[in-house]
Amino acid sequence: QPIVTPRHDTGSLNVLSVGSRDQNILNRSSDDLRIEWGYFHLAAPKNEQAKTSISAGLEEAFIASGQLASSDSICMPEPASQSSAHLDVVLDLGSVGSTVVARHVLLSYTEGFAIQYFQRNLRPYWQRNNMAVEKMLDRAEEQYSELEVRGSAFDSDLTADLVKVGGKHYAAIAILAYRKTLAAHALVADLEGQPMLFAKENFSNGCIATVDVLYPSAPFFLLFQPKLLEAQLLPVLEYSALPRWRFPFAPHDLGQYPLANGQVYGGGETSEQDQMPVEESGNMLILVDALARAEGNIHLAEKYWTQLTSWAEYLKQKGLDPDNQLTTDDFAGHVAHNANLSIKAIDALAAYADLARLLHHGEVAAVYSDEAKGMAAKWIVMAKEGDHYKLAFNSPGTWSQKYNLVWDKIMGYELFPPNVEDTEVNYYVEKLNRYGLPLDSRAGYTKLDWSLWTATLASKQSQFEAIVDPIYKWMNETQSRVPLTDWYDTTTGLQVGFQARSVVGGVFIKALSDPTLVGKWRAIPKD
Repeated sequence: QPIVTPRHDTGSLNVLSVGSRDQNILNRSSDDLRIEWGYFHLAAPKNEQAKTSISAGLEEAFIASGQLASSDSICMPEPASQSSAHLDVVLDLGSVGSTVVARHVLLSYTEGFAIQYFQRNLRPYWQRNNMAVEKMLDRAEEQYSELEVRGSAFDSDLTADLVKVGGKHYAAIAILAYRKTLAAHALVADLEGQPMLFAKENFSNGCIATVDVLYPSAPFFLLFQPKLLEAQLLPVLEYSALPRWRFPFAPHDLGQYPLANGQVYGGGETSEQDQMPVEESGNMLILVDALARAEGNIHLAEKYWTQLTSWAEYLKQKGLDPDNQLTTDDFAGHVAHNANLSIKAIDALAAYADLARLLHHGEVAAVYSDEAKGMAAKWIVMAKEGDHYKLAFNSPGTWSQKYNLVWDKIMGYELFPPNVEDTEVNYYVEKLNRYGLPLDSRAGYTKLDWSLWTATLASKQSQFEAIVDPIYKWMNETQSRVPLTDWYDTTTGLQVGFQARSVVGGVFIKALSDPTLVGKWRAIPKD
């Protein structure tokens, strides 16, 4: 594609830019597809005497002389290739001795519009008030030193807390997941300037705002900034309230990234084929309740109470013993009578009861609370098999990670007696492979996020570490060099699929289970 390479000055920066000549903004969607609109900027502070150029074939000449080209290439546009002009900067450190000498550059990508939400193109959140790119870059340069100091302090403080709550191996896993969690999103502003945060289901099918991706990543946002979880749930709730969504259960997605124009997964908006009714309805109810607790207000539930009630009623009828439905682990195929999915439905009914209580719907709260507790008692009988609980109610000789139990523990719903968690964890410790705990008895692969949820069920730190330590070993020994996969083989350590997905934010569930830690990090100013 033809590209252009302009040069600009701002108040404090020399800026070199490159981008496509034809700015086909938000013109297509896919999964493993690179952006083709917007501009990449390389900015050098004027007060650091940087030298810059935009030229081709520079490498050999620079190695020989240490000098940049004396003139820029000005033949634009030109095809993007290795022989096209490159953006170059040299920072002269002078004679370096015992005194530290520091120089820096700024890297930025600006896209104009980031997400299409029901045919409306939305700007990145930083541009919600039409801030110019040059002003943003100057402001970033102005704040650079302060942010460096704040960032280093944040890193040190968070690392210490992660070690305290889960140990050094847990901290290492969470630190690796931190940036990947955020990077798999686009933060935009709606027409009123309110934040909307859209996740991309990377290296799966490219869906946008996938509900069973928001669900596993939620611990990260609940711990650090619940407002960003609200920004993810709001688009889904708005979509669910439209006449075009005609099902009594929650949607799976809003489209394919970056076009959030309506569900594309399974039967889309036309049929129930390959939908995830129990999965997504349960996810939404649990997350809305967790958000209400975190923010200390109930406005989202109040506004979309009709939708939440529809989903709760669906789970009341279908949730205890789900029929042949897909779950978030859809790569494993349909599983009828799925015991872990049943737990999600039971948790979700308790969440709905809690929301009803917060909205002062006392009778509704009592009915659904009793329903959830009654279903939990039935679940224990239906799932029990000797020293563990089955993968599916009708499948003897099976087992699975019951990671959905973690919300009963964190939210204090008091649905399942503690011995259920203890029984499962004791069983899991006996099923560990070299690199972790398999997802269930059907295969040797696992999911990183769910493994940490399962480990958080442990009442003993030694059991938590028993499940986490093999994951740490995998993280260091795997031969799959990809951006943190969440789906790998526990025997070989090799990636099975998925990478660079926001679901890895789920590893922060252990930190979220510590009330003191939660209170501390939510209280930190987010300016």
